[in-house]
Amino acid sequence: MFAITPRLMLRPPWPEDAQQVFDAANEERIVRNLAQLPWPYRPEDAADYCATAGDDPLPHLLIFDRMAARPRLLGTCALDDKDHGVMLGYWIRSDSWNRGYASEAGKALVAMARALGHDQLTATHFVDNPASGAVLRNIGFRETGRIEQRWSEARQSRAPARHYRWHADE
Repeated sequence: MFAITPRLMLRPPWPEDAQQVFDAANEERIVRNLAQLPWPYRPEDAADYCATAGDDPLPHLLIFDRMAARPRLLGTCALDDKDHGVMLGYWIRSDSWNRGYASEAGKALVAMARALGHDQLTATHFVDNPASGAVLRNIGFRETGRIEQRWSEARQSRAPARHYRWHADE
């Protein structure tokens, strides 16, 4: 699946994107806010992601700024099938924070989820990353009131994570 928004292009990763993914994600302040990326993040991690993300039936997409002279990788967004439902996740490179890219990409991803027949999504963010909560609320997610300890690969420990839910009827 692909999506075009006013400023962004979302598309699946290809093996040749691995270096750009590594360059964009290789910051501890990014990966410590994610559950699955390790720290230190290695070029092999980016290569594995780009080689296998297309195997998942749910979209895993790279986010590109299409307004730049050459499309610039800003981050990723994805849907994952988890025990408690289909979960939305994303990250944005730090030099592009606070520009609305995560919200714009997230809204496009929610539209894809609806097109795929999903009328409910979940999401979490670590409590010490409140900016992600603002993004989730901006794209229509609501807090569930639940906070639980969630594993962070980069932190190599559990940290409190706030749960959110999106429903098509709300």
